Amino acid sequence: MALALTPSSAGTSLGTNALAADVRSLNQLKYEAGNNSAASTKEAAKQFESLFMREMIKSMREATMKSGLMESSQADLGTDLLDQQLSVTMSGQPGGLSEAISRQLSRQMGGADATLAVPSTLSLARSSQSAAALRPTAASNAVANTGPAPKGRDDFVDFHEAAAERVAQESGIPAAYMLGQAGHETGWGKSEIRGSDGSNSHNLFGIKAGKGWTGKVAEIVTTEYIDGVPRKVVDKFRAYDSYEDSFRDYARLINNSPRYEQARAQTGSAEAYASALQKAGYATDPAYARKLSGAIQSALRAQRDQA
Repeated sequence: MALALTPSSAGTSLGTNALAADVRSLNQLKYEAGNNSAASTKEAAKQFESLFMREMIKSMREATMKSGLMESSQADLGTDLLDQQLSVTMSGQPGGLSEAISRQLSRQMGGADATLAVPSTLSLARSSQSAAALRPTAASNAVANTGPAPKGRDDFVDFHEAAAERVAQESGIPAAYMLGQAGHETGWGKSEIRGSDGSNSHNLFGIKAGKGWTGKVAEIVTTEYIDGVPRKVVDKFRAYDSYEDSFRDYARLINNSPRYEQARAQTGSAEAYASALQKAGYATDPAYARKLSGAIQSALRAQRDQA
């Protein structure tokens, strides 16, 4: 049986005070959701949360021992109607499940809320095969991969998360580890490496252009620690066509270079992974492991907050 929100008396907008087993209400919800407005998206999200809450309440009642007093079909109907109304009242609260659902629906449909930096490692979709349906479209991914990237931890994580997740599936390096390291290297997007002409290198990991690099290069002034003392030096860094290319090149470096073998074996612990990278000489900063570990934990918190 399909449950849908009851339309208002005007018949042109969705109501928010009741659920009803009404096919016309379900069709109205589908119609308004098809208009791709922020209001209809939020209403659909609240509907999903209401259904979830109702099932949870039903399970709780079934797990409760009955006394046998005042039991009848009429009493069961009354209880069911009460649970239905309670589920509506409990849904749509700030910080609740409906907000996360609304953000995912907005991303999927390319709606007005799709670029809001709000939600996630622990999202319901992330741990299931349905995640693909909730990912940004190919067109929006193309924009996200070339920039410009937003600044600030939450926006940065939300912006790069889809690319990081794709590379994580290919490489085995947790997305949060890559997001945290990219955030640390760029100051969460505030200090990206740019060429002399101001062009974006899309280099999120501070990977230098060594002798074997045949791609584009960005030459900048950077800080290196020489004998424990910070010094300004001019160095060449790799440049990419997109941010996802940067994630993918980083994963290749970690997985293919023998010097990072210990790091590859420590992906179960952010602290151990960061420590192994420092020991392998990824950076000259003597406090790099501590800073990187903190950045990874920060990226994980951002994902949880956005879930």
